[in-house]
Amino acid sequence: MPEVTFLHRLRLRWSAAAGNVTVVVLVLLLLSAVAMTLGLLGKLDCAGGPYDALGRTKHWPVSKNELIMPCYSDIQFLWLGRDINNHVFPYIHGGITDKGVLFGGAVEYPVLSGLLMYIGAIGAQTDNEFLVQSAFLLAPFGFLVSALLGWLSRWRALLWAATPPLILYAFHNWELPVVATSVAAVAVMVFGAATSKRTGAPRMSLRARSIVAALLLAVGFCLKIYPGLFVVPLALYVLTRAQGPSVPGGFAWPRTGTLRHRWTALSGQIRALALDWWGAAAVLGSAAVAIVAIQLPFLIPRAEGWKASLRFQSLREANVNTNTFWYWGFRHLVGGRVDARYSDLVGILSPLLIAASFVLAIALGLRVWRRGEPFPWIGVSAAVLAGFMLFHKVHSPQYTLWILPFFVLLRIRWPIVVLYLLADFALDTTIFRLFGIYQSESPMQWWVLGGVQFGVWMHAVLLALLVFVFVTATPAIRVATPDPQADSETARRRRNTNRSRALSSTPPPGSS
Repeated sequence: MPEVTFLHRLRLRWSAAAGNVTVVVLVLLLLSAVAMTLGLLGKLDCAGGPYDALGRTKHWPVSKNELIMPCYSDIQFLWLGRDINNHVFPYIHGGITDKGVLFGGAVEYPVLSGLLMYIGAIGAQTDNEFLVQSAFLLAPFGFLVSALLGWLSRWRALLWAATPPLILYAFHNWELPVVATSVAAVAVMVFGAATSKRTGAPRMSLRARSIVAALLLAVGFCLKIYPGLFVVPLALYVLTRAQGPSVPGGFAWPRTGTLRHRWTALSGQIRALALDWWGAAAVLGSAAVAIVAIQLPFLIPRAEGWKASLRFQSLREANVNTNTFWYWGFRHLVGGRVDARYSDLVGILSPLLIAASFVLAIALGLRVWRRGEPFPWIGVSAAVLAGFMLFHKVHSPQYTLWILPFFVLLRIRWPIVVLYLLADFALDTTIFRLFGIYQSESPMQWWVLGGVQFGVWMHAVLLALLVFVFVTATPAIRVATPDPQADSETARRRRNTNRSRALSSTPPPGSS
């Protein structure tokens, strides 16, 4: 018998540990802790005394040390200007001026993000304290995302926990909670679909797990809007019962006959598909009810303060601060200035193109379904997000945290992922230097302008490509999920078996 060497035993132990989800999650949590600690230290380079009378760091936004990563953060910036430093509860006070300036506790974000801002400022007297307290408030959501992605996709979650975006953006803005809601929604769907050892059926019915996921996405909508867009793909997944069409090819618009006959034929095709209309309605309805329930406590006391955030976003211009192709490309087609004509055109075209990309993503998903596969709701959600990020008036660098989990959950070609991360790093490490050069009227550095241009245009090209790529990408989820038809058959057989056992165990009349 061949001798087992020490290295061989070590290799066997590593192989066993590497496949253990507990080990994966622990490693990811450790790496996340390192990344977020580095991120906080980098942001703190802009903070610390001496302070002015309002608690603002006097040297802000200039760093004390020359770091590669920018120390600027929206968290520290918003210490002033939204009455956060005065600990005014958001939305129910204040409003917005005709010039688009918020005042008196009104903030530009959805209500739950505003609530997090308020909580993070409790007891803080300086922007440094506000930044640190907000970091401790946000960090658990970063850990949650790492743990869930590790459970779902194992070592692919290193893309989240061990790449620069988590360092750069964990405490740049209030993004970690909203990312956690979208990842948690996927995790609920996967967990609920997994087979129960006790019953041999899914842990949760398709409707039940989808309603829970929709509620999480509704919470995400009240944090940063975009997870709410995923409710429609999720509802279509439920509508199609998480499986391919029962009729080959799904449905097709009849090409002959009168319009009435065509509609009758199409209706018959749709009825033959046995779609779950009630389940889809439950998903949409539960999300809508949750959104309204969350908004009402902020809307009822003073609607003006609540509407101020919507007004602020509608008035926002696609200027140099927004990092979009609108400013760096489209502007030059309409005169080169950020004027009323340019802003009006962007205000019209941006929502139209976002809606068009949404419809395109849904159509691409239905085409996959008509080929006989389940509706790819995760891929379609990612495609919807890519279109939203591409055509929105604002593309802040930290939005990379939004799309990064989908690089983990879906198998995207590595060149696309690497190029996206390189463009992101180039943009974040140059855009704030560009602002400084503009403000100081210093000579422009070629590498600063080149880094911004590379980041903006590479992101635009890749996001346009990802609208198509995401939909057809193979999920990289490692948790075993059963086939829906097999599940229903297993559950039916188990119910019949239990019923038979119950009947056989009933004693005949008169027996003891």
